Amino acid sequence: MELWKVQRGATPLIIDIPHAGTFVPEKIARRLTFAASSLPDTDWHVDQLYAFAAALGATLLAATHSRYVVDLNRDPSGESLYPGADTTELCSTRTFANDPIYRAGQEPDADEVAERIRHYFVPYHAMLAAEIERTRLRHGYAIVLDAH
Repeated sequence: MELWKVQRGATPLIIDIPHAGTFVPEKIARRLTFAASSLPDTDWHVDQLYAFAAALGATLLAATHSRYVVDLNRDPSGESLYPGADTTELCSTRTFANDPIYRAGQEPDADEVAERIRHYFVPYHAMLAAEIERTRLRHGYAIVLDAH
């Protein structure tokens, strides 16, 4: 399965939609708790909300995989985006409602997190960087809207 959907536009605007994805690979899905299996922290329909922008010439980049696979808006080093605030990890273990995402003892270990970074996070951000560069070369600048 593709890691993203992209619609390339002709304007300087790039709309990045990192949390609309709902695909969870089977080896992860079978470890999810009942509370997490409905993917409650998904940014439901945000990709559809911004679909109009493609007709206006914006580039749309939307993740296909759930934020429970890897959260594309987190620092891969694990550093908090909001120091002092309660935030989720790169590979979250709790929902925003503070329910466990994984069955007891089935949480991803450091090796699995590193693999998810390599397999999902790095390619997505390389694609986003390439779209920014493509747009910058064409227009001299790029505007990136992080859509949630």
